[in-house]
Amino acid sequence: MKGKRILVVDDDTVVLNSCKRILEAEGFIVELVSSARDAMEKLEQAGIFDMMIMDVKMPEKDGVYLLEKITEKWPLETWPELPVLVMSGYPTPETIQSLIEKGAKEFIPKPFTPDELSKAVDKVLKKGKTR
Repeated sequence: MKGKRILVVDDDTVVLNSCKRILEAEGFIVELVSSARDAMEKLEQAGIFDMMIMDVKMPEKDGVYLLEKITEKWPLETWPELPVLVMSGYPTPETIQSLIEKGAKEFIPKPFTPDELSKAVDKVLKKGKTR
């Protein structure tokens, strides 16, 4: 799956940089943004991503908002389904279930190891539609 483009959305630069380091070492092309607003802009401007990894808790607009905005666009030909891996340091069963119902393919709790992230990404790319 090398060469696949992944957008990572998190307000924590440590998490962003860790994801970038781990995923680029596996051959992925990784782009980073620090807010839901920036993610929407990147998705509108930068073209096709094969997957998105996003945090739930972010200032201004959270991951739930971002997932809802993205799934609103999925029926459009220009916005085929984007597989989403959700990560959070505050995993509750209700939050996880809500995000899965809204279209997330997988959930990973923070903190995670490089191996856990790699396995979750692989799982999402295998079960989700790639664009």
